[in-house]
Amino acid sequence: MKTAEFDKAFDDGSDITPFLDLNKARRIKQQHKRVNVDFPVWMIDSLDKEATRPGVSRQ
Repeated sequence: MKTAEFDKAFDDGSDITPFLDLNKARRIKQQHKRVNVDFPVWMIDSLDKEATRPGVSRQ
């Protein structure tokens, strides 16, 4: 498939995943880095309350 055909299929909303090698896919500059942050207790309580609505953890 030529690049122009691939771009047109993508722009048209067609499924292009058969043309991708997802085994080699990676997210550039999406590395995780753990940091420690101190928040006020009221903010932690608010985070916990909001996280329970969709059923996720505060992380």
